[in-house]
Amino acid sequence: MSFSSLGLDPSLLENLARLGYTAPTPVQREAIPAVITGADLLVSSQTGSGKTAAFVLPGLQRLRTPPSLPGKGPRMLVLAPTRELAMQVQKATHGYCSGQKLLTALLVGGMPYGLQLAQLRKPVDIAIATPGRLKDHLDRGSVDLARVELLVLDEADRMLDMGFQEEIDSIVARVPRNRQTLLFSATLAGVVGRLAARVTRSPKRIEITRREEPKPDITQHALIADNEAHKGRMLDVLLREAEVEQALVFTAMKRTAAELTLSLLGKGFTAGALHGDMQQKERTRTLNRLRDGSMRVLVATDVAARGIDVPGINLVVNYDAPRMAEDYVHRIGRTGRAGRAGIAVTFLGHADRNLVRQIERFTGNKVSLMVMPGLESRRQRQSGG
Repeated sequence: MSFSSLGLDPSLLENLARLGYTAPTPVQREAIPAVITGADLLVSSQTGSGKTAAFVLPGLQRLRTPPSLPGKGPRMLVLAPTRELAMQVQKATHGYCSGQKLLTALLVGGMPYGLQLAQLRKPVDIAIATPGRLKDHLDRGSVDLARVELLVLDEADRMLDMGFQEEIDSIVARVPRNRQTLLFSATLAGVVGRLAARVTRSPKRIEITRREEPKPDITQHALIADNEAHKGRMLDVLLREAEVEQALVFTAMKRTAAELTLSLLGKGFTAGALHGDMQQKERTRTLNRLRDGSMRVLVATDVAARGIDVPGINLVVNYDAPRMAEDYVHRIGRTGRAGRAGIAVTFLGHADRNLVRQIERFTGNKVSLMVMPGLESRRQRQSGG
């Protein structure tokens, strides 16, 4: 099956061909024609299944028709759990709508309100937002959702895991009742199913079976850290292991990534940082250095967790422990690629022991607690190991 059989406009098909898209993925094959008919959808699919195109492409097609209501508010609203995912959706949207004069607004945390308010002063076609920041704009009266024709909840399960239930309910209450609603989630059970029942009307259900792939060969360890200085000493030991070809070190904040990179450079490592505040040219240059082998250590925030594919990375270090088990899986998946073995090490505070249990339940794999001789935590020294 080709994209031309899905009912998309020729101009959208031209953009897909220009971007190198050849055949639709399973979720695109099933979702795009259903969205074009106006149906509400509940879609169970995993990250990497092509779901962004499954809702953006028919959404762009819908926006080719004149708006049914006057005003400046968006006609299409996409809710995403994180700033990074929202930015990815916006980038994909701009690629798909080349030649189509549409205005998008990105409403996410960590970006100046002034820039977002300037975007909202113009008639907006598509708003892509995280629930918390959009709720802030609604409370300020800076955005009007009365024109929304198409509402998309992307990675709904993750939004609920992050505690956005109240914000989502408040946002849904502000959009027209006769809208079309699309909900995408890794699972449609439990709290996601209850949310779906509240926000959709007679939805069509699409479930894309996860493709079984060979499990990567990743040995997983955890180390207890007393403080930042303790982390730094243990990281230094890990990175000086002769077996380490290239390493990816994850931090929770951009500032930590930048500071840690400077520290590593001062110790003689070839290192670079990757985070959301960098210009695209800088990010591309940094990734190219990693890919060509001229950089041995990359320090990154989670913005890098979903896209890096460098076979030489055989060590991932969670310098700051991830907030959720799913984030952990995405991070450590950057090693053990192309049939090669990898090692993942997570630094934990004394209060993070429960995270290990969550990860083991989520992955079904064992995370062994490791001790570095001479670098034991205070509690381990007091207990004799």
